[in-house]
Amino acid sequence: MSPLVLKPVFKERIWGGRNLEKMGYDIPDGNIGECWGISAHQNGPNVIANGAYEGQTLDEVWEEHPELFGNPSEKKFPLLTKILDANQKLSVQVHPDDEYAHEHENGEFGKTECWYVLDAKEDAEIIYGTYANSKEQLEEYIQNEDWDHLFKRVKVEKGDFFYVPSGTVHAIGEGIMILETQQNSDTTYRIYDYDRIEQDGKKRELHLDKSIDVINIGPTSPNVAPVRIDSDEQKGQMLVESDFFTVTKWQIEGTFNFRKPRDYCLVSIISGEGEIITDGNVYEVSTGSHLILTADDLDNHINGQLEVIVSYV
Repeated sequence: MSPLVLKPVFKERIWGGRNLEKMGYDIPDGNIGECWGISAHQNGPNVIANGAYEGQTLDEVWEEHPELFGNPSEKKFPLLTKILDANQKLSVQVHPDDEYAHEHENGEFGKTECWYVLDAKEDAEIIYGTYANSKEQLEEYIQNEDWDHLFKRVKVEKGDFFYVPSGTVHAIGEGIMILETQQNSDTTYRIYDYDRIEQDGKKRELHLDKSIDVINIGPTSPNVAPVRIDSDEQKGQMLVESDFFTVTKWQIEGTFNFRKPRDYCLVSIISGEGEIITDGNVYEVSTGSHLILTADDLDNHINGQLEVIVSYV
């Protein structure tokens, strides 16, 4: 058997640009804002690029071959890995939790996510949280469009990491590229979109009532301090460990005898190049590669000069 190597899915976005080319992708024409690197979501499932399942989509393999994933209890693949190029500001938005999404979004997962900043222009910033102390104050700010007093802004730099639980008001600012690990969901409630006009001449839809329903009121902190992972071979960091996912980062120089933390895990190469060797089979990887090490991949080594993001549930 072999890892599941995935063909990326690209999404044109009003705020996108061309910077995904810097990740080694041959992107389509237009303002490409998102690369869905590991996805089994119906709005953009990846196609398997190699091995016995070549040509099948990840959602099909998840459903038809659960043994590859340790026979999980989840009916749907739980995670989605994206790379986002915010050439312009994203809308200020919020995501529901599982309970709200199941009820209001046809059984969709909620969306807790996290961001590893791959690149950021000087003085780049995100929006993270609000200054509202109550639902009443939140509604007042929104009704009066008093955005400057509502949204908290945070400066960001390359290498920063942010955990964004469902219910957190957030927006990625202009000139930022991130790798996003999230629940397998495509549900977004927009609060403010800078009055941008789409090609049809209309402003993008806002979702104010649902946003007010799901926004968490109270203190929020974007600061997540990575924790060093003990390894005699390579430098590793635990970026976040939550009920929804665990995300680690590895700075690899040479050969790393990689021990899978679960039956399967998601692997994204964010810089450099090298090889992933599974059970003696060699797979070339480079910046922008995405793959899944399955339950059948027992003896795994990563070799080269590269930075790797690994996620799992």
